[in-house]
Amino acid sequence: MVVVIIDGSTILSFVNNETQFQKSIEEAFASLDLDNDGVLSRSELRRASESLRLIETHLGVDVSTPAEEVAKVHDAVFEKFDCDKSGTVDRKEFGNEMRNILVAIADGLGFCPIQMALEDEDKISFLKLAADFEGSKVFAA
Repeated sequence: MVVVIIDGSTILSFVNNETQFQKSIEEAFASLDLDNDGVLSRSELRRASESLRLIETHLGVDVSTPAEEVAKVHDAVFEKFDCDKSGTVDRKEFGNEMRNILVAIADGLGFCPIQMALEDEDKISFLKLAADFEGSKVFAA
């Protein structure tokens, strides 16, 4: 587990650095594209969202959520990412939606710093990447 302090400007700085953000999107996409066909299927994106356990926990405490409700949420997430309604999510759709999500988080945080405990596993955490990017600017100065 890693503890980071971030605010909206930390996230926006990361998202607005096109080189760093696109590199992170490419790495995340490649890790999710299990069959290496260049698109994310419904099951590949679902596997990623299941690993976050956002639906099965409430403030870090496991909760019982009906399977049909969980399926509806995963389907809604997929539909949001699949902008062209092709039945798959390509790199551009994935990157655009991740940008939208991160900008929404940044807008919600504003300039009030918060401390977050993030899992330090093999999974890509865009919030951790944003904090690392911000830290690299401090050390480079």
